[in-house]
Amino acid sequence: MELQTEQTPEIEIIEKEDVSVGLLSKVILYNDEWHSFDEVIMQIIKAIGCSFKDAQDKAFETHVKGLSTVYTGEFKESLRVSSVLEEIALHTQIVT
Repeated sequence: MELQTEQTPEIEIIEKEDVSVGLLSKVILYNDEWHSFDEVIMQIIKAIGCSFKDAQDKAFETHVKGLSTVYTGEFKESLRVSSVLEEIALHTQIVT
């Protein structure tokens, strides 16, 4: 008679990897007649963490041209930036 011994099963550890594609995209901000320059400037700062001067330049470009690119980077971050800008009902678009 053969004696069987219990064996500890081998445990395989699977690590979750970031498999984001790294797709580059742009957040376009459109001009409107409802928000003040200060509101737009402060929301741009909140969304992308830039200086007051950079946000002011982006807000002015948006006003003069009707739209401007306020962020260029990975798609996931573009979604976040667009979401922050839209918190105060600014109109944005993400283009890839």
